[in-house]
Amino acid sequence: MRLIFVSLILVATCGLNMVACSNIEKANPALAPKRVARPPIPMDVDPIMRGTVASETIVMGYQPVVVRGYGFVVGLKGTGSRTAPAEVRQYILNEMMRYGVGESSGNSQGLSPDALLNSEDTAIVIVEALIPAGAPRGTNFDVRVYAAPGTSTTSLEGGTLWTTDLRPGVLLVGSREIRAMAEAKGPIIINPFADESDRTQTMVNQLSGRILNGGKSLKQLPIKLVMATPSHSRARLIASAINSNYPREPTQRGETATGMSGELIVVDVPPSWYAHSDEFVELLRHTSVNVGPIDATATAIARALTNNPGAANSASLRWQALGPKSITAIRPLYDYAEEQPRFAALQAGARLDDALVVPHLLAMAQSGSAELRVPSIRLLQRMSINPAIDLGLRPLLNDSDVDVRLAAYEVLRERRDLIVQSQMVGKKFRIDVVPSKYPMIYISQSGQPAITIFDDEMRLKTPMSLRAWGGSLMFKGEANDETVSVFYRRSEGSTPLVDQVSVKIAELIRFLGHTTDAAHPAPGLGMTYSQTIGALYALSSNGYLAGTFRVEQDRIIAAIAKAGAEAERTDRPEFIEDESAGSDQPAVAGTMVPGLTPRLGPGATSSGQVDPNVSKTATVPR
Repeated sequence: MRLIFVSLILVATCGLNMVACSNIEKANPALAPKRVARPPIPMDVDPIMRGTVASETIVMGYQPVVVRGYGFVVGLKGTGSRTAPAEVRQYILNEMMRYGVGESSGNSQGLSPDALLNSEDTAIVIVEALIPAGAPRGTNFDVRVYAAPGTSTTSLEGGTLWTTDLRPGVLLVGSREIRAMAEAKGPIIINPFADESDRTQTMVNQLSGRILNGGKSLKQLPIKLVMATPSHSRARLIASAINSNYPREPTQRGETATGMSGELIVVDVPPSWYAHSDEFVELLRHTSVNVGPIDATATAIARALTNNPGAANSASLRWQALGPKSITAIRPLYDYAEEQPRFAALQAGARLDDALVVPHLLAMAQSGSAELRVPSIRLLQRMSINPAIDLGLRPLLNDSDVDVRLAAYEVLRERRDLIVQSQMVGKKFRIDVVPSKYPMIYISQSGQPAITIFDDEMRLKTPMSLRAWGGSLMFKGEANDETVSVFYRRSEGSTPLVDQVSVKIAELIRFLGHTTDAAHPAPGLGMTYSQTIGALYALSSNGYLAGTFRVEQDRIIAAIAKAGAEAERTDRPEFIEDESAGSDQPAVAGTMVPGLTPRLGPGATSSGQVDPNVSKTATVPR
């Protein structure tokens, strides 16, 4: 009866509304528009890479990402600027209001945003950085800061960057900016060759500085695998192979790889790889899709490598992706006659923590070819506790090659070997002391700020008399004295500090940087990291420090120039979509400020090459 009743209703409805029923009858699924299948993407794969994720997919998020933003620096001593292009000034004002600057609860000491911008103790700057490939949320990285064009800033020395949003792509202002991917803040370190007495004649660019570990990513960089040939079954197989190699970890939200369709797989970096996300992406690409007998696959890779030594890097990564079960197949290559296959095997063995690689790597570090000595040392850094590693690296602190000495020191420090004596100067920087027959002061410009003394007995040369920074800093000492007199005036008109300090370099550095307060009453001059380095450079350049003065080469400029030049020529679809806007709302619209086209900053050209006119004196590439 119910069926008959419903039928009658439908008949009556159609009788009353023939148009509606006619439309229903004409609805034909066969006439709906069909999605056109994407044609396969041609893949040119090296024979040793066949059967890997990279042979069937294109990896998006494989490259590091350049991010930029306009920021605001405070704490300058009259060297800032009250002038700025109108659009940029308004943008900074909006940012101040967004963060509550000028309110009683803010950190602006009661000044209004306009008053802060009009102060010559502040400056508008451009901030740029490079987020590592595949970096998860919360990843820290170094940041570069330089004065914005159109301002009259003369120096960023002593300044502190307020929280600044960083976005990919060209530098824009306006309400239609791309959503921020990172933020940056912290004290600025200028080029360490600082001479505050004459800003026009020094080796330093006072308008450019860096904040070590001052950047932090706000979101996971997307890692997406686009299938070269769309296929649901192959996408599932690839996702399964990745999850087999990198199973879900306790703090991980979901599986490492998730197939979204027959064309796309989304990959989440496992927490254990957060510190090495770029390495994880490489291993991901070299993961085998068809997981068969691992020893047989590893042996086949070894055979292919001996036939083609040029594939050494790919072979090593394939072994690493296969895991510890591949060690048996690669051990015979640890003493292989040709260096390339031997190093590839040792590299894989070290990453897989095979203790049998240690004597071979130490031998290569001591007497291998010049280009493999340092890489051999660095491979020992992340291996398990092994006294043979530390004992084998210690003699390299006396090697005649400066890069070998530095690599040995850095690995020993990371392995927390007791031969490296460390102390912190407040929260400003770290002092490391290592024994070496080659005296040297080494300055880090990446990661944690640090000054390293090679030669644990290094002392000031006396007698001495030095006047630096236009008379603001002076040293005086007699021959054979254990202390020297130090005079320091922080700013014009301030009361000078006069004290005695030990001629031992480690104690002198601590004295220069230490800030005296009630909790830490020891005497000190309270210098910043860059001021401390500037004082040491003044001592070194005048012959009062033994050995050489070396500075880690600034890697930020070159890395940003190289990645930025490529990124600005290539559309990055993963950054086009703005989470706060619909798909029909373009997320990259904005206002490009006249005269402020994206630049790579001092020391780099638009082609990504470092300007040869920028001094490289006393720098060491790391």
